Amino acid sequence: MLQMRCRVRGTTALAVAVFALGLSLGSNVMDAADSKATPPAPVIPEFTAGFLNDPKNLAAGKELWDDQCSHCHGRNAYPGKAPKLKPRKYSPDFVYDRLTYGFRKMPAWEDAYSENERMQIVAYIMSKSFSP
Repeated sequence: MLQMRCRVRGTTALAVAVFALGLSLGSNVMDAADSKATPPAPVIPEFTAGFLNDPKNLAAGKELWDDQCSHCHGRNAYPGKAPKLKPRKYSPDFVYDRLTYGFRKMPAWEDAYSENERMQIVAYIMSKSFSP
């Protein structure tokens, strides 16, 4: 460890302690800054064909859609005050990400719905019965 010599006798130990404390605090600050710089990647659940085609999931997703999503997106995704959805152009992961974390004026629904409920909404949006 690097020792700092001071002009006043008996202060060498104090200077070393202060220097060591500064190094310790500095590394903690850097660790905290590094952890904020790279947030963990969002976890997107796996959408199997079985889940996406399960009649129970589709029915639950439709109910959730009708209760909340249709207010902005319209009963059949259009017309509404939100953009028209084009589920044939989307992947389930894309829809789940937008539903969970929001996008532009669309709020995030991560705190309002459980992961399973969000997955059910995705299943309904991706289904053939969602839009003509």
